[in-house]
Amino acid sequence: MKKINGHGHLLPYPEQIPSFMKEKKLFWIDHDRKFMRQGDWKRPITDYGFFLDEKLEWMEKNGIDHEVVLNLSQLYANGLDKETTGDLVTFQNDYNADVQNNYPEKFTCGFVIQPRYIDQALQEMERCKNKSGLGLMCLPTHFIDLKGNWKSTAHSDVDPIWSLANEMGLAVEIHPYDAPKMIALENEYWRFHLIWMCAQTADHYHVFSLRNLAAIYPNIRVCYAHGNQFGQMGLGRRKQGYEGRPDLFEGTTHPEENNQLSNVFFDTLVHDVYSFRLMVERQGVKQIVAGLDNPYPLGEVEGVGDCYPGRVIDEAVGKGFISDEDKHMIWNDNVMRWLGKKPL
Repeated sequence: MKKINGHGHLLPYPEQIPSFMKEKKLFWIDHDRKFMRQGDWKRPITDYGFFLDEKLEWMEKNGIDHEVVLNLSQLYANGLDKETTGDLVTFQNDYNADVQNNYPEKFTCGFVIQPRYIDQALQEMERCKNKSGLGLMCLPTHFIDLKGNWKSTAHSDVDPIWSLANEMGLAVEIHPYDAPKMIALENEYWRFHLIWMCAQTADHYHVFSLRNLAAIYPNIRVCYAHGNQFGQMGLGRRKQGYEGRPDLFEGTTHPEENNQLSNVFFDTLVHDVYSFRLMVERQGVKQIVAGLDNPYPLGEVEGVGDCYPGRVIDEAVGKGFISDEDKHMIWNDNVMRWLGKKPL
């Protein structure tokens, strides 16, 4: 069985990052490769697999035949001016295109756009798909509009992007970030990664499904990061609210009607076999793709407790929640259906 990881990340080497990114404090990496930085924020580079050569070694060691490389969350360009946004996303997308074109047998890479500037975003979609050969678009769950308001990327303001993605037949990844900018709470106990990122994803799915975007744009194939874990658990409350206050949901679709859609996928990165079972029951095993979120410590990586790549999938087989055939689909067929490609 060939294994495809549908959720991975890759850092450029420090010398590959343009000088303007450090000068403007947008994003840079120390030359000793010990920290990545953005403004006054920094985080340690905790795993050797953050960089390309070591990533290839990690894949070989763990039997990962192919990996989907998403854009870096720090490069969503939320709230930046138009020129800086263009420069930032162009760098990220050109870097990912080079990785995919140089290692097509190993990597499928995504490109990022910023919905704050619709015209710029549409032009970048055309460039990435038609000139760079990238067929996976990465969207943040939320963005800052031109009036300074936070909005979901499932908001109607973003419909031109969804419409063009539908014309192009793109795969789309929905991934959370920037929760500390949205939520006025002290950043303690890693709360924004452990709690609020999951809430951001559930909020996006709430709007996306109520607006019935998967049916309106049937040629897109959307995947939610981290299994949309809170969204799976929250279905009953959303149903109760929809039926109890129909005046608040005029013109929308009942929450249960968006379960098990053939063009909406969820990755396996939920860290808990019982959450995984709920996802299987809610969405069906055919809509689940293997996703490791490596090499971050919140991914399925070695050295964190008893974790290893693919642990929750193996646990689900061990408990009888899925079969060995299901396991094969999750690791291969389902990922490739999401990407719009034939199984490896």
